[in-house]
Amino acid sequence: MIDYRSVSLANQVFSVIEKNIINEVYAPGEILSESRLSKELGVSRTPIREALGRLEAEKLIASSANGSVVLGITTQDVEDMFMVKRALEPEAFRRAARSMSEGALEKLKSNLEKQEFYAVKKDSEQLKNLDTEFHDLIYEGSGSMILFSILSPNHHKLLKFRKASLEMSDRIEHSYSEHVAIYHALAERNEDLAAALITEHVNNAYENINENIKREEK
Repeated sequence: MIDYRSVSLANQVFSVIEKNIINEVYAPGEILSESRLSKELGVSRTPIREALGRLEAEKLIASSANGSVVLGITTQDVEDMFMVKRALEPEAFRRAARSMSEGALEKLKSNLEKQEFYAVKKDSEQLKNLDTEFHDLIYEGSGSMILFSILSPNHHKLLKFRKASLEMSDRIEHSYSEHVAIYHALAERNEDLAAALITEHVNNAYENINENIKREEK
């Protein structure tokens, strides 16, 4: 059931369906009808229709004669999303090093404190959510809504793969350490270091995610 508070109903519906597609609760090839989603989420068809339009624009679903067919996220999609991250995140982090407010840096520090707590517990679910917030704070801190509008949805779509990566061996510890180094580069306003560290972070994440994908395909 949808929580009607705070954000718009259509946005909540979009977030729920998007998360279910990314986590393969709705599997690739599955048909999502407005009537089915209306019953499952307990809302009228109007916000469902709006959410489906956005999901189609995001290429997570496609229209068919029977309803909206789930496309999901393919291995090629993952490759392409990391291509976007490699191309744009260094610039976003450079800008964040220049323009991030002290208040935003405090939020980033608070996020890292929570990451440290859950890293000790090896809680990949909480760490995945904190990773999303960490990156979003920096994208927003870049001061570019264009970069934010591209990078934030791109990072969100990798949610399932990021969680799986964190569950592998010592990736939790390495990811946390990389985040700490990035924070210090941003706090010190070191643009070159921030760009270099996020490039390394993205490459390390990709290697872990790609390794996990190959293991699942065997």
